[in-house]
Amino acid sequence: MYWIYHQGLLDMDKSGLFKDWMKQNLSAPDFGTRTLFPSHPSQPSAAAPARGSQETMSHLLCALLSLLSFAALLESAQWKLQENVLVIESQWDAEAPASSVELTCDSSEEQVYWEKDSEWKQEGKTLTAAVKEFPDAGNYSCLSQQSHKVLSSHLLLIAKINSQGQMLRWILKSFKGSSETFLKCEAKNYSGIFTCSWMTENKSPDVKFTIRSLKGPQGDVSCSSPVAVTEGALTTYTAQCHKESFCPFAEEHQPIDIFLEVIDLVEYENYSASFFIRDIIKPDPPQCQYVATNGTVTWAYPRTWSTPNSYFPLTFKVKVKRPRKHRYQVYDTEEQSLQLAAPGPAEVWLQARDCCYLSSWSEWSSPCR
Repeated sequence: MYWIYHQGLLDMDKSGLFKDWMKQNLSAPDFGTRTLFPSHPSQPSAAAPARGSQETMSHLLCALLSLLSFAALLESAQWKLQENVLVIESQWDAEAPASSVELTCDSSEEQVYWEKDSEWKQEGKTLTAAVKEFPDAGNYSCLSQQSHKVLSSHLLLIAKINSQGQMLRWILKSFKGSSETFLKCEAKNYSGIFTCSWMTENKSPDVKFTIRSLKGPQGDVSCSSPVAVTEGALTTYTAQCHKESFCPFAEEHQPIDIFLEVIDLVEYENYSASFFIRDIIKPDPPQCQYVATNGTVTWAYPRTWSTPNSYFPLTFKVKVKRPRKHRYQVYDTEEQSLQLAAPGPAEVWLQARDCCYLSSWSEWSSPCR
């Protein structure tokens, strides 16, 4: 199929996302609704002569071969993460068989032997490893029988999957409000700079993260190394990302695709998020002031918000609590001031949100003074 060579799909294939996409979109051949080949003006109709029928059958045969090749790819239980690092899919139940992985010693020497984590395995240039559980994964090294030096090595990682072929993800903790959100990204403005966060419980000293964008028409996105903050048993990791050549005044047509890979010793998981900048906007709180003598609340746009304000307007919420009252009053406005009905002592807080898109509200400001 001509579109398989799209770079974005190739990048997804390297990390298993392409296989997930194919399982969702090509679970069964549907020649009535799915176009497998680009249309051609000379394609014969159903009433064409015998030669046209042969061409049609040839197209169908090619389509069948394409589907069979895709099926073979879907059955593949391993992929190359990087040089000499393989991820092995293991169905996480007792009845499922182990995956067979063939490793070849990358050396001109013939007299070699294999070790797994310093334990002797066998002689010969080729080793077939049965990988099912975590003790089967790890570092496999090929050594010279004469010098006992390491000639090449392969690191095998395990990705746990269920009987439907879906990856089981246990390393990260989901965010509150959604059991399916493990990777969350937010932007304070339309500069193209945003942060992505994820969480773990009981921080492991061996866990490693790689965050990047899937290459594609959305352009290049670079991300910093994550910074960890631990509170109790919960550790939050945050990376700052930047979409290059982002124009805040232009309409977005292609989403940004962020891909997070997690390795804990020999366990591998990946997570992804796809979004437009406009959908992940969360401004900083407004800067406010409350004058109790006349009941006037005034505020300014957050300093981190995009300018000009006329092009990037915000809408606001004003929350008011009077002394000895248990209820809050909340006012909505697009202005930058509000006259309360009754002056006098009160606690006042402010929130802001992009006026043009239903993205997230800011956190509440500190009490206005």
